[in-house]
Amino acid sequence: MSRYLRLFAVQLRASLLLGLQYRTDFLIDGIISVFWALTAVIPLFVVFQDRTRVAGWTFGESVIVVGWFTLLEGILEGGINPSLANVVEHIRQGTLDFILLKPADAQFLVSTARFELWRVTNAFTALAMFGYGLSKVGHMPTVGGILSAGVLLCASTLVLYSLWIITVSAAFYVVRVDNLTFLFNAIFDAARWPVSVFRGVIRFVFTFVVPLAVMTTFPAEALLGRLPGRVVGFSVLGAIGFAGVARWVWLRSIARYTSASS
Repeated sequence: MSRYLRLFAVQLRASLLLGLQYRTDFLIDGIISVFWALTAVIPLFVVFQDRTRVAGWTFGESVIVVGWFTLLEGILEGGINPSLANVVEHIRQGTLDFILLKPADAQFLVSTARFELWRVTNAFTALAMFGYGLSKVGHMPTVGGILSAGVLLCASTLVLYSLWIITVSAAFYVVRVDNLTFLFNAIFDAARWPVSVFRGVIRFVFTFVVPLAVMTTFPAEALLGRLPGRVVGFSVLGAIGFAGVARWVWLRSIARYTSASS
């Protein structure tokens, strides 16, 4: 474990140094990221213009959901997508050999190859949204609520990562996965809304198949102090299950890889 922590630190430091080579771009990208994150709140002003609740959620509570979406979007675009997007090119060009031959787990190496650290601005924007939303609600989270939200953040990050691993693994079977990644991003965009907004089959899918509820709705409810403890436990177990499935898919997929030398 300590060996992999050192490897992670090396990869993170390399990404930081690469980003700081272009400090102006680093700053501009961060400012743009904050701007686009704030635009996610605009639809709420439109929706709540003539009503106080939507699917049982007030304006302030919905802002908290958007805050979680903003935080996870930063994790996705800053820590997950930059690394795993390169896997597709490695597979196409047959250069994944250079990773497979290294004395470390290939999934770990491809998952930590690159980070866009300016995306950390999403975390500060999300905190501002949490503060604004809670002030509108007039409710301060308890210590238990904060801890539950933190556990759900880890679970939702694991689910998000696992879904991306499964999506990227499709590149071992098909030539291009661009449409799959676009579809994934389009589905993830729905996480900015509370899951109770959706009905029927779509709600079931967003709760159990592509668990957007675990990513944004449940953490928001934890901060608001209305999420049962058993839901947190089931969410963690579900996230571990997703990770297990993603690992199995990755190992089965990499067994099909044909290197450049084959």
